[in-house]
Amino acid sequence: ERCRAYVAAGADAIFPEGLQSEAEFDQFRKGVSGPLLANMTEFGKTPIIPASNFSSIGYQMVIFPMTAFRIMLKAVDECYAELVQTGTQAGLMDRMRTRAELYERIEYASYDLLDQQWLD
Repeated sequence: ERCRAYVAAGADAIFPEGLQSEAEFDQFRKGVSGPLLANMTEFGKTPIIPASNFSSIGYQMVIFPMTAFRIMLKAVDECYAELVQTGTQAGLMDRMRTRAELYERIEYASYDLLDQQWLD
């Protein structure tokens, strides 16, 4: 009832938290007509469910709020273990994003052009 009231009040999305199966997400969808967001975090109550499954049962959005962060934390642990063990980053170079790749990813050149335009 609360979620239906939120939809009636103009909520941008409804975020059911802690559902424990795909069937529960489907049942929730049947009870709420507004836009739905699924939270696909790891190690919680919700099992791993592919985004395509959420789409097929009527969810418009799926977020993965901790996935990349957890991967990064494990990579940081592995990095420092390597540095402590070997005293060098040489064995890690093939796992790094290069400066050129980073600049391409963040579109550094376009910001450089803006800086020049603003200075002129």
